[in-house]
Amino acid sequence: MSLSRTWTPTYDGLRLSMMLVHRRGPGDPAYRLVDGVHWRALRTPEGAATLAVHARAERGGDVEAQAWGPGADWALDRLPALLGAEDDVSGFEPGDGLLREAVRQFGVPRIGRSGLVFEALLPAILEQKVTGQEAFAGFRGLLNQYGEPAPGPEAAARRLRLQPSPETIRQVPSWAWLRLQVDHARSRAAVTAARVADALERTAAFGSDLSGDEIERRLCSLPGIGEWTAAEVRQRAHGDPDAVSFGDYHVAKDIGWAVTGAPFDDEQMRAYLAPYRPHRQRVVALLYRARGARPRRGPRMAPRTHLPS
Repeated sequence: MSLSRTWTPTYDGLRLSMMLVHRRGPGDPAYRLVDGVHWRALRTPEGAATLAVHARAERGGDVEAQAWGPGADWALDRLPALLGAEDDVSGFEPGDGLLREAVRQFGVPRIGRSGLVFEALLPAILEQKVTGQEAFAGFRGLLNQYGEPAPGPEAAARRLRLQPSPETIRQVPSWAWLRLQVDHARSRAAVTAARVADALERTAAFGSDLSGDEIERRLCSLPGIGEWTAAEVRQRAHGDPDAVSFGDYHVAKDIGWAVTGAPFDDEQMRAYLAPYRPHRQRVVALLYRARGARPRRGPRMAPRTHLPS
């Protein structure tokens, strides 16, 4: 049996495409986009859930959602937060020029929060220091081999699968990680994070007043977790509008190209974004919305070949 809910956005310019930050590659088994409906398989604090979300433009932009499974109520209750309703945009000043024009054209981007830390952390760990192709393939393999079918008949029709639970991740043998093309450094970080998953989830508890810096400190206290990974989690699980993915292969280059026509390095991007604290990731999102990514003219990085198949 499914539960359903209708939510009327509390701000202008809602875009369901903001949910796509939770999709880990086009073949993510935990996320499907079918005919404008966003399907997600979730492990909530109350159990597994399948969530389907679409906008009813003919009804003034209302959002319709259905959910299945023991975590259905939780997923529906947190839908507004997932879509940015709890994001505080006060104090954001775009200044003159490109950013002001982007706000005029696209509005101020909202940063949603899922409230699910391990869900965001596991794929971020797999994406560390490898190509997207390699990371997404490993994530797909992990879900297909160690995940579970998402609840509900509609989920079965779309072959949605849940991420493995922390308990399952702790039991994946080392040789199985290698077969998934996940090296020892990343698998060790994933298993270590799984051992403290309950404590990590508390950093995103609704009503928590932890600062972004404190959340980063706690995440980075784990071996194998650094600034980039922490920012990727803070953006998705905590809805942090100041969490920028410093250290990313593309982001600094894309932001530099957007504002100057030439790539930035990380330090140049830090200097450019510094006046916009605590909205630096909001600026990044706005620039991507206005300008997109820079043109890619060089060859793609090749996946590594030293891991067993």
